[in-house]
Amino acid sequence: MNAIVVRGLTKRFGSFTAVDGISFDVEEGELFGLLGPNGSGKTTTIRMLVGLSRPTEGGAKILGFDLSSGITEAKRGMGVVPDSSNLYDELSARENLLFTARLYGVAKDVREERADALLKAFGLFERRDDRFGTFSRGMKRALTIAAALVHDPKVLFLDEPTVGLDVVAARSLRNLISDLHHRGLTIILTTHYLVEADLLCDRIAVMVKGKIVRIDTPQGLKRHVEERSVIEVSFGQEASGHVGDLSARLPGAEVVFLDGMRAKIFGGDPSFVLEEIFEFSVDHDLGLSAINSIKPSLEDAFVRITGLSPTAMAREKGGR
Repeated sequence: MNAIVVRGLTKRFGSFTAVDGISFDVEEGELFGLLGPNGSGKTTTIRMLVGLSRPTEGGAKILGFDLSSGITEAKRGMGVVPDSSNLYDELSARENLLFTARLYGVAKDVREERADALLKAFGLFERRDDRFGTFSRGMKRALTIAAALVHDPKVLFLDEPTVGLDVVAARSLRNLISDLHHRGLTIILTTHYLVEADLLCDRIAVMVKGKIVRIDTPQGLKRHVEERSVIEVSFGQEASGHVGDLSARLPGAEVVFLDGMRAKIFGGDPSFVLEEIFEFSVDHDLGLSAINSIKPSLEDAFVRITGLSPTAMAREKGGR
């Protein structure tokens, strides 16, 4: 059974189309990812699905309730974690949860029990009386997710949950999200981190410029590039300015620069590709740091499907 059904969802701001007629379904208990660069329409999509923005065209159903007529009923079954925290710095962790529970109409006799259970589950019980404003970024994100669960929703929306976190905090939060998924919660996750999408998601919708260009499992997306060899090369100097020459030397292959000094070559005869790379580096006096023949990754699939650099995509939000 589908927990979320989206059909022709569109959002325009004047002449600009932020979300362009997208359609997808999310099954009960599924962790569904919206993957794409900043500005691709992920957050606008979430805002429409949680009732914060009215679609220009199209619509959606959450837990069987049409957003155009049953948004109040739908909201009772959803938890929302925005890309920045919506909790109060001056309140303690426990006070924030109790206040949120009261807003959601959680019965008075179960508020404290549920708040304490969430604080323990999220490893924050010992800090329950500390003000939210004193928490680290990772702890703030964890408590924000806990607050979104205080009314026991069936669907959880997570908008860029690990943006701005250090590696350790991000890993901890991903483990927490994975645990929620394994408990059977339906989750929609927006992210521009390819590793995050690969680790967490059952299926991924790749969004570019307001459109969904592909929906598949992480493994299915990787199969999109498995029929071709993938060679990654690191040059000793800036080489992207010579991409035209390298592409001309490799007919039938696709050259994508990940940054100024790193490129991936998709397809072509591997032995011929290696020979041409060596000649290219000598002709332009670039030097070579490394050459590797690699198994296709989600990053490779993303590059192939969208033509976008994942390094540039991560840099848009200060990615790690």
